[in-house]
Amino acid sequence: MTTVPQLSDQDRDRLLADHPGWELAREGAAITRTFQFGDFSEAWGFMSRVALLADSQDHHPEWFNVYAKVEITLTTHDAGGLSIRDSKMARAIDDLL
Repeated sequence: MTTVPQLSDQDRDRLLADHPGWELAREGAAITRTFQFGDFSEAWGFMSRVALLADSQDHHPEWFNVYAKVEITLTTHDAGGLSIRDSKMARAIDDLL
């Protein structure tokens, strides 16, 4: 198993500044964001696009969906917290909107 380095406090602050919709979670070990769509179909379509990104990056989010709401949490288990993988995934997700 490859160890992935955690983001420094400075890198974590930069991640949040670059992605204002995301918030720290789990005492700084994760970021989370809630997305609201017009209906279930839009939410499901978004989740499908995120799933394709996740597979291509081999970095899969934790998520929760109820009707038109999708909550996504990003963390890198191999790093024990946030890593560059989460930064890249947050950017890719934001670019879908």
